Amino acid sequence: MAAVPHFLTIDVEDWPQSTLDFDLPITQRAADNMRRLLDILSRHNVRATMFVQGMFAEAFPSLVAEMATEGHEIATHGYSHRPVYAIGAHAFEDELERSIAILEACTGQPVRGYRAPDFSVRADTPWAFDIVHAAGLCYDSSIFPVRTPRYGIPDAPRHPHTLPNGLLEIPLSTIEWGGRRWPVAGGGYFRLMPYAITRRALRRLETEDIPAVVYLHPYELDPDEFASIPHHVPWRLRLSQGVGRHSVARKLDALLREFAFAPIAEQLPVLQPRSEAVA
Repeated sequence: MAAVPHFLTIDVEDWPQSTLDFDLPITQRAADNMRRLLDILSRHNVRATMFVQGMFAEAFPSLVAEMATEGHEIATHGYSHRPVYAIGAHAFEDELERSIAILEACTGQPVRGYRAPDFSVRADTPWAFDIVHAAGLCYDSSIFPVRTPRYGIPDAPRHPHTLPNGLLEIPLSTIEWGGRRWPVAGGGYFRLMPYAITRRALRRLETEDIPAVVYLHPYELDPDEFASIPHHVPWRLRLSQGVGRHSVARKLDALLREFAFAPIAEQLPVLQPRSEAVA
């Protein structure tokens, strides 16, 4: 069976608005960080799947259009970054539809995929998958098949699989070691772990014929953010969200040199039959 490329996925948002206060505006810093990331991807000739928050697209529609023109897939990350389990089904549906309309107006292209803010589609929100499917999307990439204090569905399959309603699920990457599942290849795991561990994890996934789903945020390329923004950031957040940012650009360069990536939507014709075979 032919190998599927790995997937580099970018959650396009602004750190203060997505983490400190959902009512804050999206700032120019978010766009600057996004352009920094686009420059890295262009240098390596890599195209990613961009899960773009609706509020970001409202603030910077021309940048979203530019991302699509450069060959990146534009998918939705919802509208406000409020957790799915916190806003309920009706508000979730409204935010999802609003975000899709904004993104399609920016690019003139259909939106095919969704990722929940903070992976907040959980076992107690099964209705979210039906709403995503009813919105006409082809796939979801919100399930982290691990147990953590904030997110995760620990008994979910680790590989791409078809949900009961026909929606294709592209779960975040984990490996099994020592009788446990371990999250790898994204966000804080990418920032804090030595790159050698990330490389080993992706090679392990390749032996299992599972495409890695790497996720990053543009703000993780910005080590000076907390010293510059006009907001109080508690020390715990400074540690969990800031440590390792200085290493992300270097690690990302290495990752893009060593592994092949493609947008998720381009691989759907291959992923769909594979996911049905292993479901």
